[in-house]
Amino acid sequence: MRPGALCLAVSETGGTSLREPLLGASLPGTAAAAFEVHYDLPMPELDDPRPDFKWPISASRRIAAPADKVWKVIATPGNLEPCHPFCAKNPVFEWPGSESRDEIHYLGGRVFERRFCRWLEGVGYDLEIGRPGGRTSFVLWRVLPAGAQSCQLGITVYPSVLQNVPVAVRWLPHALYLRPMLRKYLSSVLRGFEWFVTRDEPVPRNHFGRHPWFSGRG
Repeated sequence: MRPGALCLAVSETGGTSLREPLLGASLPGTAAAAFEVHYDLPMPELDDPRPDFKWPISASRRIAAPADKVWKVIATPGNLEPCHPFCAKNPVFEWPGSESRDEIHYLGGRVFERRFCRWLEGVGYDLEIGRPGGRTSFVLWRVLPAGAQSCQLGITVYPSVLQNVPVAVRWLPHALYLRPMLRKYLSSVLRGFEWFVTRDEPVPRNHFGRHPWFSGRG
């Protein structure tokens, strides 16, 4: 199994997966364990799209909503504004499809451009993200049904940071800093989409905790 591919397996898989417990009350009649965030689990049926990028970081979360409902949300132009807890605004320049292009303006003032390169209707999309004119990271979004009334939403990031650093030196800052920070970020993003999908209301800014890279001061 490829270490860089994204896994959207449900939580009952167990094994050696790393998990972050759901904060707050579980949904009525639902085991909290079924709605954890999972990290860096492989999905065998997906090829690794960036074999030149080492150590991608993945997270997925089960959402109590049908896959088609979650897909409609992530396929809506400007979806980051109501769903992303660190997003101030999400201007859209082209949508939908593999030529889609938008920006995310973070609460902390950073602006990243997103350029889509693959659109899988009902399944997900691939994109590059980064500062305009700067280096870009590669990101995959995927939705996988997990029953009639639930699905798994997953994100994999191939970060551009540290890619040019020798592996012998890179592993320590990756393990101690980059990976924990991106996991914290991805967990908040996934929970923000879950909030919007299940409550039909925008997620409050910084609702799942502040992030040093994207929250800004205050």
